[in-house]
Amino acid sequence: MDFTLGDVLTVAVPVVILGMVIWALNQAFKPRDFGVSEAERYQRELARRSAAHQAEQTQAALAARARANTQAGHKQPPQPQPRLQRHAQPAAAPASGRPLAVLPDGQLNPDFVRQLQSMARNGQKIQAIKLLRDYTRADLLSAKNYIDRL
Repeated sequence: MDFTLGDVLTVAVPVVILGMVIWALNQAFKPRDFGVSEAERYQRELARRSAAHQAEQTQAALAARARANTQAGHKQPPQPQPRLQRHAQPAAAPASGRPLAVLPDGQLNPDFVRQLQSMARNGQKIQAIKLLRDYTRADLLSAKNYIDRL
């Protein structure tokens, strides 16, 4: 049995084309993680671990305080103090009727951040700092540094 070049090409070309189609489909349907870089994933994990560590430390401090108070003869343990955050949530929304700037999880409202960015980019940095301080009760240096980073 003698094979000619035409016979080999008749079999080889469809096999190569089929292999290329399978490879292209594999690449097209491969799962990808769009929008989140390795650095951002690392920052999120670091922030999560830091928050967990802070919560553990707070619980340990509250337990130590309760033990010290019971040993000192206090009958009622003190009420736990709210966790201090860089941006403390205001007691009520300002009279303007706008939503709160700080969400329940302690993060700034994205709409509020966009408003601050707009003010900072339009040359109203002082007004943006005042607005941030009014809404979050942040100190002047923290508010200024935050607006400068926007």
